[in-house]
Amino acid sequence: MSLPGITAETGSVSAAGVRDKLIVALDFPGATAALQVVRRLEGLVQWFKIGLELYLAEGNSIIERVQELGYSVFLDLKLHDIPNTVAGAVRSVAKTGAEMLTVHAAGGPAMLAAAQEAAAAAPSGPKLLAVTVLTSMDATQLCATGVHSSPRDQVSRLASIAYTAGIHGLVTSTEEVSGLRAAYSDATLVIPGIRPAGAAIGDQKRVATPASAIAAGADYLVVGRPITQAADPAAVVQAILDEIASVKA
Repeated sequence: MSLPGITAETGSVSAAGVRDKLIVALDFPGATAALQVVRRLEGLVQWFKIGLELYLAEGNSIIERVQELGYSVFLDLKLHDIPNTVAGAVRSVAKTGAEMLTVHAAGGPAMLAAAQEAAAAAPSGPKLLAVTVLTSMDATQLCATGVHSSPRDQVSRLASIAYTAGIHGLVTSTEEVSGLRAAYSDATLVIPGIRPAGAAIGDQKRVATPASAIAAGADYLVVGRPITQAADPAAVVQAILDEIASVKA
């Protein structure tokens, strides 16, 4: 599917699409607080991310309400189950009109292929994004799960599995973006763990500034708490957009 600000031929973002590069994460326990932020950012961004906390609290209604206000929805559910179950979940999401949806690359080739087939078969299927290694994980956290590769090597391995399965959207940290961009020139690269200069890192491990992520080859940046917990969310968004625009293609 065509995504705002992204050219299908190259995966690059036009200068006119600067506002489309930023995805604001609505990490709230309910619709009231989430929609307050959406309204405060009117005209500044196009994309909002709805994750597990908000989705489980509000269901499909929150997707509908954000869309009714004229915005695009990135549904971040990180699906990870047996192939049949994930395929069914993708078909259900397709009915909501959410433009992007995450699945875990660690689910393996069969699960990823089933998810992509379901998305492709739906009349308005979402763009699938394969989550590689969470930005909250570093080498120590990976090792604790039995993965003794570096985060970079594990990201590369999972990205290859996802891309081969037909999923050409990848979620990774800035540390791996340049390598993925070189390997998969047409991939859509979505980067969480973005922290403007001076912002608290929180529970993230592998973070970067907006400018460094864009310079490395990112298509979309996901920013949550630095915006949504700010006294003036609109001012923070504008500063991020200005930083993005300052990066030469």
